Amino acid sequence: MSNHDLVINRKMARQNGIVQPLLTDLYQITMAYAYWKSGKVNDVAVFDLFFRTNPFQGEFTIFAGLEECLKFLENFHYSDSDIDYLMQTLPDNIEPEFYAYLKDLTCKDIKLSAIEEGSVVFPRVPLLRIEGPLIVAQLLETTLLTLVNFASLMATNAARYRMVAGKNVSLLEFGLRRAQGPDGGLSASKYAYVGGFDGTSNVLAGKMFNIPVKGTHAHSFVTSFSTLQDISSAALRHAETQEQCDLLQLAADWRRRISAILDVSPDEASDGELAALISYAVAFPTGFLALVDTYDVKRYTSPGPRINGHSGNNSNCGSNVNRIPDSAYGYSTVERTLRSGLLNFCAVALALNDCGYRAVGIRIDSGDLAYLSVLARNTFEQIAEAFKLNWFAKLTIVASNDINEDTILSLNEQGHKIDCFGIGTHLVTCQRQPALGCVYKLVEINGQPRIKLSQDVGKVTIPGHKEAYRLFGADGHALIDLLQRSSEPAPIIGQKVLCRHPFQESKRAYVIPSKVEHLYKVYWSEGRICVRPKPLSEVRARVQASLRTLRQDIKRNLNPTPYKVRCQVAVSDDLYSFIHDLWLQNAPIGELS
Repeated sequence: MSNHDLVINRKMARQNGIVQPLLTDLYQITMAYAYWKSGKVNDVAVFDLFFRTNPFQGEFTIFAGLEECLKFLENFHYSDSDIDYLMQTLPDNIEPEFYAYLKDLTCKDIKLSAIEEGSVVFPRVPLLRIEGPLIVAQLLETTLLTLVNFASLMATNAARYRMVAGKNVSLLEFGLRRAQGPDGGLSASKYAYVGGFDGTSNVLAGKMFNIPVKGTHAHSFVTSFSTLQDISSAALRHAETQEQCDLLQLAADWRRRISAILDVSPDEASDGELAALISYAVAFPTGFLALVDTYDVKRYTSPGPRINGHSGNNSNCGSNVNRIPDSAYGYSTVERTLRSGLLNFCAVALALNDCGYRAVGIRIDSGDLAYLSVLARNTFEQIAEAFKLNWFAKLTIVASNDINEDTILSLNEQGHKIDCFGIGTHLVTCQRQPALGCVYKLVEINGQPRIKLSQDVGKVTIPGHKEAYRLFGADGHALIDLLQRSSEPAPIIGQKVLCRHPFQESKRAYVIPSKVEHLYKVYWSEGRICVRPKPLSEVRARVQASLRTLRQDIKRNLNPTPYKVRCQVAVSDDLYSFIHDLWLQNAPIGELS
């Protein structure tokens, strides 16, 4: 094995210490003993891992978590302390030989096939197919589900935010403090990046997954300064000449000069806030991005006419649903908001410019984000024109404050000027739908198909060892996913294929594919990884490439078109007959009396 492969192996072995064989439900281990006691040690099973419904009222899902599943298989082993704990926990009648059996278990006889991580996937199409010894495959169930469920849900949620924000707006994940515990926070950061976010505030996630880390300061930093006397040092060396600059003197001069442009008296601005921004700029002269809404000192004039439901004097903190006043009315109905923060930021930014540095921008964390972003952009453009500083007009505007998909859609309608969204709670908790609902079902045992029947047709499983193919239409877009029995020949480009609803006889259609994609690859076999997981950056790119294969109407936020018209998944004619023959064989025959 090469040194490169050794390095990769070491990286793969770096797994969350919580992900281990005991991260499972008790019934998996009790079933394993019952299998063992029943003499089923040599039985060979096939399990499918899939979900039944797309999340967030959408029509697509992003598959994620495969790399962590492979790490789990690679490291699967019951330690001595695991065995000791089980011996103390399970009933006393458990035979000691069973614990010896568990101690020697590995995944060397397991075969795992999967769809490529980062792919668009759909209900009922297995994401993972696990083949091997029944007991081992059963023991993998809960852990594989927990590794796939949240990862796929989170990546899907992030991809939806990316679509509504558009490709020209940056997205930052700010959710660690709101996540469901530290493991939820780490996973959220990782899979938000996979789904299309550009960075995270989570430093550990940055280290572990090589995700860009971003952040500025909190309101507490600003409120920790009271007066200009709180500045310990305002000295800053010029970026080019290395001459000493007095940032306080420069900022104070600039604040007086630009107060007329912003129609704000310097006396209205907070000196404590100016002291905080100067201190932060001295610390980070090349990365000065300041929070500017700590002191909300706006004052109202007469309400004026209502425009698109906006009276011109509504801060509407957090809801972001009011329309911006028509440009014809300007901003005469309300005095400039963010009066202190914008004035102080611009003063410090211009002082930094005198010292050879360029500020990055501002963050707004409250109020009517659409209105305030336009106000800030207009302010930057005014100053840029007044002092012939073109770059000033393009300063970055970051918005946070409990943002969700609907907020961004509303802001888009209002013509916001936000360059970057920082999103936390709604993203990392998947607040609109907190679970994907993947399941893990036995579909074959010792070469014999198995089917789970239910009065709820949605819970009937599709039996047997299957292959999945994605068929593309003449326009190049993905048209339908087709499940076939593994013994059937693959669909052929240009040849008619009969695609059937698995449970409704009348729903069927012919498809002539322009392209056929076999969805499964063998990722784990004979105790080793067969296909190396791709770097996170490539998985992230795969998400966007896979989404581009779908028509726009399938991806839209409101009333999306179902991917597979009138059915959850298509099956071949042969598989359809196979399902229904097995159904009749297993369904009990009632008796009338």
